[in-house]
Amino acid sequence: MTDEREDLAQTLGKHRGFLRHTVQGLTDEQAARRTTTSELCLGGLIKHVAIVEQRWMRFAVGGAEAMESAPIDWVGQFRMQPGETLAGLLDGYEQVARQTEELVRTLPDLDASHPLPEAPWFEPGASWSVRRVLLHILAETAQHAGHADILREALDGQKTMG
Repeated sequence: MTDEREDLAQTLGKHRGFLRHTVQGLTDEQAARRTTTSELCLGGLIKHVAIVEQRWMRFAVGGAEAMESAPIDWVGQFRMQPGETLAGLLDGYEQVARQTEELVRTLPDLDASHPLPEAPWFEPGASWSVRRVLLHILAETAQHAGHADILREALDGQKTMG
């Protein structure tokens, strides 16, 4: 990997680690519990960041069509569904992380870009490079690691840091 690619992978890995650390030692019931007025639960956050990362990396490789090739449950992605376990969600997240790291190492050009899908939150006609996608995944992961820290502290007083 080039220095830039290594920096991106290491920084993303650091924030993934914060998120995984925040859920350490929880039961499935605790991971599924809402601890604030929001709809978020810790297991749901793990599921959400894995889905988001996987979708955006599909975009990085194949554009909007590839990103949207699998349906998404916009509400259910933030909740643990019956039969889901925290261990299973963490395993799935780890698989997504390995796939992303492999792509970061092997994609030929971080400047390659694709037009964004049509959505009210994207500027019409805008494109994102692979680099921009990786920065977005990093920001999303860091933001949700912070959310997870709040949810965990509300659950049992534990904090990721401090």
